[in-house]
Amino acid sequence: MAQGTRTRSHRCGIQTAWTEEAGADDAAAALAASLDIARVAHLVIFFSPSYGAETLNAAVARHFPGVRVAGCTSSGEISPMAGLDRGLVAIAFPHEGFRLASVLLENVDRLDAERAAGSIRVLRSTLDAVGRGGSRFAISLIDGLANAEETVIAAVGFGLDGVPLVGGSAGDELTFSETALIHDGSVHRRAAILLLVETDYPVEIFKNDNFEPTGIKFVVTETDHEQRTVRELNAEPAAVEYANALGLDPDALTPTSFAAHPLVVRVGGDYFCRSIRHLNPDQSLSFHCAIDRGVVLTLARQKNLVEATREELARLDASLGGVDLVIGFECVLRRLDAEIHQVRHSIAELYRRYNVVGFETYGEQFRSMHLNQTFTGIAIGRHAVP
Repeated sequence: MAQGTRTRSHRCGIQTAWTEEAGADDAAAALAASLDIARVAHLVIFFSPSYGAETLNAAVARHFPGVRVAGCTSSGEISPMAGLDRGLVAIAFPHEGFRLASVLLENVDRLDAERAAGSIRVLRSTLDAVGRGGSRFAISLIDGLANAEETVIAAVGFGLDGVPLVGGSAGDELTFSETALIHDGSVHRRAAILLLVETDYPVEIFKNDNFEPTGIKFVVTETDHEQRTVRELNAEPAAVEYANALGLDPDALTPTSFAAHPLVVRVGGDYFCRSIRHLNPDQSLSFHCAIDRGVVLTLARQKNLVEATREELARLDASLGGVDLVIGFECVLRRLDAEIHQVRHSIAELYRRYNVVGFETYGEQFRSMHLNQTFTGIAIGRHAVP
């Protein structure tokens, strides 16, 4: 096994592997050497954009011939041993215990919602043909720079007809320049991948955050919905109004400011984060989610990140009679938050304990919602359902 490469076999039959090999071919070769390829039916990968999507795609095709592959670039990879700053993580689904089907949705920035929903219904039919009545869930991987998550999730939801969905938006290490997806030997941009999974093992999807609302509210009074840009809050320049609430100069706002002081919106009695992506020269604020005029945003205060995460993972462990592994999608802003509060090591310890594998995202999906600054995922139990 190559230096910097690790693998783990889980009781449900899934194998996970991760490597920090610098070159794309070396990384793909290291994973191939560490996994039992004969057992692999479908490979899901999350990878640093530093490999080059086209280069890595070709390398994976060489080293995993005949294996179906889906994956995306990330802003950091998560393995059961800790987070990787730049690397490659793989989830190898086995032939036994799991049935998978996947579909690619192209041009999601101008998505035909009816056609997309039809594609998902065909995907369900494909899985029905080989299904055995097990638990089902869906995973979404969406280009994080296409600004289309809300449209994709709405269309996909009609086709899924109640199948629970979680997922993440592809990132690129906070450069906001180029994200990419890989699906069955091809590289795609402005696209989304949906994987539909049936398993003999108990599963539970979840979302976790570490904030609570304060009494400080902002009304969105001018916005560019298509660009996810808020120009005014409370009829004032958005960055000025937000910074004033924090007691900061607008020019002093940074990604760490946004991570430490999230904005939330209330939907159906619950609060969901609407994270700020960056400050613009005209004092507007770009967000990771689309925001309409008239929406009321609330400034949130943070709770203890480690305790909130520990409580959720412990709850899942009790609910499933033991967690075998967690496929997780974590907002890159949560990593920044962990670094600010110097608790990244403590979070990594929790991820080791519960076998969390996944990637750091530009947004998370949970059921019919596109979220930010959240940890979503699928927890898989250790024992097959009788």
